[in-house]
Amino acid sequence: METIYKAALVVVLLVVIFSLGQALYFMMKDKDDDKRTVWALTRRIGLSLFLIAMVVFGIWMGWLHPHGVGG
Repeated sequence: METIYKAALVVVLLVVIFSLGQALYFMMKDKDDDKRTVWALTRRIGLSLFLIAMVVFGIWMGWLHPHGVGG
């Protein structure tokens, strides 16, 4: 279960990064009145909150083991 959970975390992180890239692309290419940039950034924020919740849940369940810097 831990391996599947960690893979899911990586996939969600990659989707967050992709959404950020989409927002950058839309910001550079779209006209001022288009809302695709706002939606891409809103989606990224929601996915980031979901990712944080997944990390907290994984630590709570014991699937993820946090460590200190250099530990």
